[in-house]
Amino acid sequence: MRWSDLTWEELPEVLAKVGHAALLPVGATEQHGPQLGCGVDTIIAEQLCDAVADLTGVPMLPTLPYGCSSGHSRRWPGTIAVTPTALIEFVRQIGDWAYHSGVRRLIIVNAHVTNAAPLRCALELLRAAHDDLMVAVINTATLSRRVREFHAADGDDWHANDAETSIMLHIAPQGVRGDKLASADDPDRTAGCIFAHPVNRTSRNGVTGRPSQATTEKGEQWFAWLVEDLTGLVRAGCVETPPLNHAYFDTLSP
Repeated sequence: MRWSDLTWEELPEVLAKVGHAALLPVGATEQHGPQLGCGVDTIIAEQLCDAVADLTGVPMLPTLPYGCSSGHSRRWPGTIAVTPTALIEFVRQIGDWAYHSGVRRLIIVNAHVTNAAPLRCALELLRAAHDDLMVAVINTATLSRRVREFHAADGDDWHANDAETSIMLHIAPQGVRGDKLASADDPDRTAGCIFAHPVNRTSRNGVTGRPSQATTEKGEQWFAWLVEDLTGLVRAGCVETPPLNHAYFDTLSP
């Protein structure tokens, strides 16, 4: 159910069956400590959306592999970041073209924490431009209570932690360096901080959390929760209608 595998003749019928909804996975390319490859966020976004697309019939647009990762600094090789304004405009243009291809419910699935604000800005621009386009930004790490709990179990500020490492052990073990797990732990140092500090000032090795506790079994369970909970949200989104049917561009008559 990938957009890239569908022809222009097939797309209208596929979209009509699911309320004209489409998924847009958004990841990042950035360092993930000594134990994980740089594509973690992109891999999680893509595999999650791929599974949900199969279960729901909602087509999945090609995954965006770059995000707002400048907070990781240039201390460690591997991070390829774009600016927030670049991501806003890129997603706005994708949404605009998706709209003209028949999409009326665009569900953006974001697997990189600091993409959230630019994606929200893109949402604002798209729904203001297209009165009948509904846009959602769903952040994978917070899409349900149980998902939030396991992601933040080893720190409020987390990265390349138990959660991400366990999930990668399950869905993409080739991206995990098992011999680095035992020594990769680094604590969350942000408690009590007023400012949002870049990772070069909060982590010694690019990790925040305890990847030493990661297991394939936990990753299998946690990824299943992600798929189940996102599937529920997507299915609900395919039939949701606005609470009121007031046109965006109409002014209230005196």
